[in-house]
Amino acid sequence: MTPSNENELTQAALQRLEGATDPRFAQIMTSLITHLHAFVREVDLKPDEWMRGIEFLTATGKACDDKRQEFILLSDTLGASMMVVMLDQLRAARDAKQAGATGDLPVTPTTEATVQGPYYWAGAPEMPCGADIAQGTPGEPTFYSGRVTDTRGQPVAGALLDIWSGDGEGVYDMQVDGAGMAARARIRTDAEGRYWFWSIRPSYYPVPVDGPVGRMLDGMGRHPNRPGHIHMMVSAPAHVPVTTHLFVAGSPYIDSDAVFGVRPSLIVDFESHPAGQAPDGRTLDTPYWSAHYDFHLQPTAA
Repeated sequence: MTPSNENELTQAALQRLEGATDPRFAQIMTSLITHLHAFVREVDLKPDEWMRGIEFLTATGKACDDKRQEFILLSDTLGASMMVVMLDQLRAARDAKQAGATGDLPVTPTTEATVQGPYYWAGAPEMPCGADIAQGTPGEPTFYSGRVTDTRGQPVAGALLDIWSGDGEGVYDMQVDGAGMAARARIRTDAEGRYWFWSIRPSYYPVPVDGPVGRMLDGMGRHPNRPGHIHMMVSAPAHVPVTTHLFVAGSPYIDSDAVFGVRPSLIVDFESHPAGQAPDGRTLDTPYWSAHYDFHLQPTAA
């Protein structure tokens, strides 16, 4: 078929998928081509505008390296990452319900997921409960505690919390040339599903704006800031893992996160304390904060 107009062109492009052997790939590409062609028609895209778009994507790829993922930043700031996270968690909950994984006991909602972000660094050191994971990271000391249970309220012993955050000014270790891991650790819950550790109170910060995504945000008239948060990946055998944040209640930009990651259930009150004895018996000679949060994991199907 030789297309003679824009609608026939779309159909011709779709027909080229007839030889695809992977049905899911064919489904995704069919939708992509359909929506892409519809977008071009809707905005009456000009050749120079299309070329600027190609140059933008090229620059996005060139901005990536082993410590910076500009495409993740692009996905995050357009809300695409959060859309994928939401749909994936809904799918997991639906599959578990259909498989009868929750049983007949009362169900506690699963902890809501949010974006992983571009600063995850695999291989953080494993530390015991009670450790100070800040490892000298500047910031106000904060005591974190809580439990990990399943959605039936049963404690999950040995659950793994993979934790990371920026420092008190919102700077991550990965952003500092030559820096090692800091404010990162993997901690396991005790026999009663409890966890506790020390770190710092996270601050709001801007996402990197020195690349193509920053120029895009500026063109959109948007600020680049994220509210203060600490990242957690929580996992355990026979449970659906969750990647999430704890957000500092009252943090600037809590209502306008640049990557759309805030969910009300993840906003946590950070309580201030004067110098003295902390909940774990440690004595501090400076004021500190505390934050408590319980995570709830969805059991997988038997």
